[in-house]
Amino acid sequence: MPVTPFNYGGQAVIEGVMMRGSRMLAVAVRDPKGHIQLHAEPLNPHIYNGRISRTPFLRGLIMLWDALSLGVRALMFSANVALGEEDARFEGPMAWGTMAVSFAIGIGLFFLLPAAAGKWIGNALGLGSLGTNLIEGLIRLALLVAYIWAIGFMPDVRRLFAYHGAEHKTINAYEAGAPLTPAAVARFPLEHPRCGTAFLLTVVVLSILVFSLAGNPVLWLRLLSRILLIPVVAGLAYEFIRFTARHLHQPIIRAIIAPNLALQRLTTREPDAAMLEVAIAAFERVLEGEGVPRPAGSLVIETVPVAAS
Repeated sequence: MPVTPFNYGGQAVIEGVMMRGSRMLAVAVRDPKGHIQLHAEPLNPHIYNGRISRTPFLRGLIMLWDALSLGVRALMFSANVALGEEDARFEGPMAWGTMAVSFAIGIGLFFLLPAAAGKWIGNALGLGSLGTNLIEGLIRLALLVAYIWAIGFMPDVRRLFAYHGAEHKTINAYEAGAPLTPAAVARFPLEHPRCGTAFLLTVVVLSILVFSLAGNPVLWLRLLSRILLIPVVAGLAYEFIRFTARHLHQPIIRAIIAPNLALQRLTTREPDAAMLEVAIAAFERVLEGEGVPRPAGSLVIETVPVAAS
C-alpha cells in the first residue's frame, strides 16, 4: 500500500510507547493487570501543520520544545499507569518541574562541564581556539556515550530501551508497508535514522563547529556562549536529521549517518511480543486519528481507552 510521506516518530516510556503523527499523539502503556491503557489527544495544529512547520530552523526549535514537553508528560502518565494509579493523568506541575530539573542537569553535564574541562585542558596544553573546542567536543561525546552505556545496565532502563526498540521496529515496518503484527514487526531493524539518539550525536558534532565560531574567550563568557548557542545547534541538528531522512537512498548520506545508527545499539534492545503489541497499539491509534488506513493484514490490538484529563 502507498505509505504517507509524513515522518512519524515516537518515544519509549515506562512500560509503554508514545507515538506521534502529524495531527494525533497516542500513548500506550501496559498496566500491572496486563491490559494496554491508551491515551490519545490531538497535536497543536499551528506547530505541526501551520506556517511554523514549513519554516526552516524555527520549526526545529519549536517542535523540539513541544516534543520535550509531550515526552515528559507522557513519561508521567506512563509512570502512573505502570504503578496502577486509577486516575492516571497526562499533565501536572510535577511534569513541568521534572522537565526543568532534567533540562538544567543536561545543560550542566553535557554543555557546561565539557566547556570548562576543554578550556582547562586546552590552556594546559597550549592549544589554540580550534584545538580547545575540539577537545571540548571529544569530552562531550565521551560523556554522552559513557552515560548511555552506563544506564543501560539498569534493569528498568533496559526495559525502556526494549520499548524504544519496539517503537523503531513498528515505524520501520509501517514505512516498509508491512502488516502491523508482532510477528511481522519483529523482523525489522532496531535502528531508525530519525531517532532521538541520532539527534543527540548530531548535536555533539555540530556543536564543535558552531562553538568554534565563538573563539576561546574567558571561562565565564565561554560558558555563557554555550548556553546561548544551544538553540542554534539544536535547530541546525533538526534540519540535518530531516535532510538525511529525505535522502537515505544516496550512498553518501547512508555513510554519514552510520555513526548515528551505530550509537542506537546502546539505546535499543530487542523487544518481546508483548512490547511490540504496545507499540503497535499506540501507532494504530495515531493512524486511526489521522484517517490513515493500516497496512493490509494488520492486527488490531485490544486496548483500554483512558479519558483525556
